[in-house]
Amino acid sequence: MEEAKDAKRANRKECSSPMEGRPHPTKLVELCNPHQLTHLQDGSCHSRKYQAYPALLPLPLPLPLPPPVLLHIPPICTLPQSINPKPSAHIHRALRKEKPLEAQVAVLPLPPADIKLIRPQTDLMPAIKISNVDGKCVDCHLKPVADQQALVATRRPDTGGVAGPVIHLLANHFLVQFDPLQKIYHYDVNISPRPSKEIARMIKRKLVEDNSDILSGALPVFDGRKNLYSPIEFQEHKLEFFISLPIPVTKHVRDEGGSVLLENKKSKLFRVNIRLASKLNGEELSKFLKEEEDGASLPQDYLHALDVVLRENATENCIQMERSLYSNTMGGAKEIGGGVVGMRGFFQSLRPTKQGLSLNVDFCVTAFHESIGIIPYLQKRCEFLRDLSHKKTRGLIGEEKKEVEKALKNIRIFVCHRETDQRYRVYSLTDEVTENLKFRDRDGKYLMLVDYFKDQYNHDIQFRNLPCLQISKSKPCYLPMELCMVCEGQKFLGKLSDEQASRILKMGCQRPGERKDMINGVMGGRVGPAR
Repeated sequence: MEEAKDAKRANRKECSSPMEGRPHPTKLVELCNPHQLTHLQDGSCHSRKYQAYPALLPLPLPLPLPPPVLLHIPPICTLPQSINPKPSAHIHRALRKEKPLEAQVAVLPLPPADIKLIRPQTDLMPAIKISNVDGKCVDCHLKPVADQQALVATRRPDTGGVAGPVIHLLANHFLVQFDPLQKIYHYDVNISPRPSKEIARMIKRKLVEDNSDILSGALPVFDGRKNLYSPIEFQEHKLEFFISLPIPVTKHVRDEGGSVLLENKKSKLFRVNIRLASKLNGEELSKFLKEEEDGASLPQDYLHALDVVLRENATENCIQMERSLYSNTMGGAKEIGGGVVGMRGFFQSLRPTKQGLSLNVDFCVTAFHESIGIIPYLQKRCEFLRDLSHKKTRGLIGEEKKEVEKALKNIRIFVCHRETDQRYRVYSLTDEVTENLKFRDRDGKYLMLVDYFKDQYNHDIQFRNLPCLQISKSKPCYLPMELCMVCEGQKFLGKLSDEQASRILKMGCQRPGERKDMINGVMGGRVGPAR
């Protein structure tokens, strides 16, 4: 019995795993091998375990392969720095990590004859040749770069169409005629010590009057800075003059507490050096206006010289503010309140046009400080000082003094107790009132300020409880308010009130006919550019 059971177990063990001792098939070729299939059929037996059966799938039919086609993939072209856009920092880091692509050969089968091959349309952009460092040309399909051509000035438009009615318009432009053959001699002027524009024009005027022979009888024009223009060449290219003007020079009589001004009757001496800078010709401007040469540049030097010539008469007789000129002859100054007046003037500008040189003249209005005494000026400017003339003993307290100092700061003034052309600029107010100010004279004696003006100028100070004007920061100088006047021609730089702005606008708003008459009056007047 036991022997029979052992034999039965051995037989069952042989049939339980017919594929033991060899690896399981993993490929279709192994499962379809006929030799292995016969071996598996011989040793197969039934079992309750999962069996590994061979896959009886037929092999695919061999298809004839076409010959391979060699496609050449060109390397990526490196563009020069002027064409390649500059990548950002993160793109730079990404590009450094990637290795440059090399030329590769791809083996691809040819498609059948009935299948159309879709080719990338790379011929849309023409190819350009870029030379590399070695001097070899590399063809790249890139967007063509526009050829750099010479800059050509834009052509002016035509004269317009002919349809519709013709309407004639009047414009505030006046035709300027000039001789292209007339040379203009440009001289550079250096004046020392450096004067203001007003004093510089006085120096030029006296220089021309006293040195007519040296200047060849010319009447040059001056822009008030460094440029002098003449239609006649001077006898020498470099000239030096010494001009003495009756400008009073003031001295400060100082003490421990301050000082007063004493006028020196000596005139001031100026040194003037004139040097020929260039010779200007009007032919280039004539060609530019006639369009004889394409791309001709505008001769700014000659145009500036003509502009100075047209401004000479108006500058000598008007108040100049940038490119505008103001005069009392154009209707006078009109008070708009608060110590401010509105003054009429005109603006002129020389401009090249298709018809020729055009002088544009227009009407304008600007606010100026009223040229009156300091006391009346403060009465109009400050509401709390309206009754100052009736209360001469009144003083300034706290915020009142700050407001008065703000209203007068940087205003140019002149004194009326003596004959002088000297001008001063207000810096601040004194801490003490006029009655308490004193100084030491040349003999070392202390003098009260009110006593000094009484003895020296026979003037009795009325507003003794008001502070004096301080006209210097480094050298304290005292000027009583009642002896000072506001200089004419100072533009009001503060903010206008609503009422003041309304009055200024009314002065500037004119009907077209009235505006035309004003502009024609400027052109024909004694301060106009036509004189």
